[in-house]
Amino acid sequence: MSLFRKIFGSTSNVDNPRQNKEEEARSKYMPDIDTPADERFTKNFILNGGRFLYALNREEINDNFDNILLENDWYESNVFCTDSNLKKAFGGYNLDFGTDREASFFLTTCESLVANDGSLLVCSKQLKELKLHDLPKDVIVFGTTSQIVNTIGEGLRLIKNRNAGGIPTNITTIKNFQSKGNDKNFMTYGSSTKNVYLLLLEDL
Repeated sequence: MSLFRKIFGSTSNVDNPRQNKEEEARSKYMPDIDTPADERFTKNFILNGGRFLYALNREEINDNFDNILLENDWYESNVFCTDSNLKKAFGGYNLDFGTDREASFFLTTCESLVANDGSLLVCSKQLKELKLHDLPKDVIVFGTTSQIVNTIGEGLRLIKNRNAGGIPTNITTIKNFQSKGNDKNFMTYGSSTKNVYLLLLEDL
């Protein structure tokens, strides 16, 4: 699967203006028909204002991470991170990993990437018992294409199935979005807007 080619690849319909008009009208009033989940997630995540960096392998992940640090001058910074695997994976950048809420950024994984709204489903495994507004406003999330699900409900079922011995607490979504009045659901109520970078690794 080549995610970028599907999303950003160019297919021209200049020879069929009628088809162009029909597709434009349809997209105006209806959701995309049979759009793959990975494409829907990526489009919605970007529309939310998230910053998306796709990688085919770990080397590209490291290059993208390096570019984020360079862009924000985060070398030798404090990083809020409680995941030992992430500390090991990104240990070569002179970063000071800890639980300082005033750290430059929050480095984390997620439970699922939700296609229908471009959000990132997380729980106490990532947040412990903290709320999103207690964490740094800048967030770098490491995820994989196999974590993409269609809906929050599907993501919740996966959390339940993975944790038969005890379902994690503090389940919520990270979603960098402009507040639209009361247009919130119970999963995002009370959450704060974050500046989110997603390091997405192709693993399918």
